[in-house]
Amino acid sequence: MFEKFEKLKKEYKEVEKKLTLPEIADNPSKIEELGRRYGELKEQVETYRKYLKLKKEYEQAKNLFEQEKADMKDLAAEEMEILSEKIEKTEKELKNYLLPKDPDENKDVIIEIRAGTGGDEAALFCYELYRMYARFAESSGWNIDIYSSNKTGLGGFKEIIFSVEGKNVYGNLKWESGVHRVQRVPETESGGRIHTSACSVAVLSHADPVEINISKDDLRIDTYRASGKGGQHVNVTDSAVRITHLPTGIVVQCQDERSQMQNKRKAMNMLRARIKEHVKIQQEKEQGARRRNQIGSGDRSEKIRTYNFPQNRVTDHRAGLTVHKLEELIDGNLAEFLEEIKKRIREKQLREL
Repeated sequence: MFEKFEKLKKEYKEVEKKLTLPEIADNPSKIEELGRRYGELKEQVETYRKYLKLKKEYEQAKNLFEQEKADMKDLAAEEMEILSEKIEKTEKELKNYLLPKDPDENKDVIIEIRAGTGGDEAALFCYELYRMYARFAESSGWNIDIYSSNKTGLGGFKEIIFSVEGKNVYGNLKWESGVHRVQRVPETESGGRIHTSACSVAVLSHADPVEINISKDDLRIDTYRASGKGGQHVNVTDSAVRITHLPTGIVVQCQDERSQMQNKRKAMNMLRARIKEHVKIQQEKEQGARRRNQIGSGDRSEKIRTYNFPQNRVTDHRAGLTVHKLEELIDGNLAEFLEEIKKRIREKQLREL
């Protein structure tokens, strides 16, 4: 670890020196590139320097403790205890820098929620998960835009696809991908038996046209009459759009907007996000990485989280985290819960590292 930070410290000095060179000052793109790298290195190097300073102060306090008389030993021991806590905290910060930075951390996302095992009860849970994320997005100052939805007669969703736009959205929501399981007594259950249902959640980072370049020749675009909202309008125009990406076989469709152009734009956003995820999975397979398909089949055996209503309990199985405030979380108060999940997953990754 220390070898890496010594190298970073050396690179930091080199970048700092380059930024003062006259030939660099006349090259705006180079200034931007070096400035971005300088900003990345500065935080890490300053933390490393802080760590080295604390270690030096600890050694001085230790020497004082070993050499001085009893009246000074107590002061030295107290100083060592304080410095030890600071060193431990700073060391954790340094270790976090060792984890590879996710380039999509600040990206917007497209979330796909699908009802799996459980029929109507799963569809109702699908709606509740959407509402949970929508309320969390609202409290976070993010924007929600529904791309596609398939409602059921009881007010649930067979599936709903929507975008979330704002600051650090993917960084906060990326660990939500997987199967979410619910345990409760449905309103239609006369015997009071607890039923188990499941929904799958996929969080896809946004991909812009430059990042994922799609050739028109690789697309088949079909239009048809929408069956969702829009009143009489849906019966007279082919506003719904279905796009098939021929090389991968990925199919997306959108019909929630009145305009065919708006539906096509949203469908292309979905397609780019899915192709990006497809490429990522293929690359990780080639590299031998073990990665579970985000969307899954919706079967409860693939669960990442369980929501138990009778016990007011939510358990995230990857992070090993259980809290007894289900109603609060399902109402969209997710900030502390997601932060703790991120923290525990990072700690696991550091142990593996």
